[in-house]
Amino acid sequence: MGVQAAGPATAGGFPTYLRRWGAGPRAALLIHCSLGQSALWAEVAERLADALALTAFDLPGHGRAGDWAGRGDVQAQAVAMAAELIEDEADLIGHSFGATVALRLAVEQPEKVRSLTLIEPVFFQLLPEDRPDLIARHDAEMADYSAAVARGDWAEAARLFMAKWGDARPWEGLTAQQRETLARRIRVVEAASEVIRADGGGVFRSGALGGVAAPVLLIDGAESPAYIAAIDEGLVARIPGARRVTIAGAGHMAPVTHPETVAREIRRFLGLPEGGRPSADAESQRLIGDD
Repeated sequence: MGVQAAGPATAGGFPTYLRRWGAGPRAALLIHCSLGQSALWAEVAERLADALALTAFDLPGHGRAGDWAGRGDVQAQAVAMAAELIEDEADLIGHSFGATVALRLAVEQPEKVRSLTLIEPVFFQLLPEDRPDLIARHDAEMADYSAAVARGDWAEAARLFMAKWGDARPWEGLTAQQRETLARRIRVVEAASEVIRADGGGVFRSGALGGVAAPVLLIDGAESPAYIAAIDEGLVARIPGARRVTIAGAGHMAPVTHPETVAREIRRFLGLPEGGRPSADAESQRLIGDD
């Protein structure tokens, strides 16, 4: 089937790039992870395109979207883009930072959201205070990255971030252009992280999550750090009716490494009929850092 439409667009007043798959009776919006781009969803989208009309967009400073100037709330900009791309309501599917965007949209504009699939949302502030071991593990694993950011060594920060959260390609195997692109984008990652840490969208204030009425599925990988599971458990405890599934053998990049299982869980969650087979598609070969 392949990508049915792709091209530049403007959403939420910001230049971006869209990819679309399928022509099913219900709309779905896909929101990618930090350092990624809309093409990362190709393998998942191919497996859902028989039942859904799927749209993916490039986040600010990613893929073929406009550069992020480093000022303001980048998560809010992403929410505005997502909201404008939904004509009526949609099934939101977000990964990592993209999952935080999806949940914030569900809190701020619930009428836009039919359902939420959140794949390893990076709400590290949810790590329980009675589990200092999880907090300490996260802080220790990110210490070198944080030090590189603090001294403005963006290339090293990108290398360390990719080693922890990337798609398993060795840094040395990337082209000079890919490394430069990742070093530039890591600044957007930091801008987004600051907003998430400060709960800029008020997602965790005033019991907002208790008012999320859309059905919610949390997906995580069995090979991801234990603190990822703790985040999902925290969200399940706060969102009425939310449920969680864990994908065996997967880590943080499950939509790329385990697209068939991810798509199957989404189909089951949405009550879609069995079906959907991927076709050979160059888009599926896109990885983090590729343009």
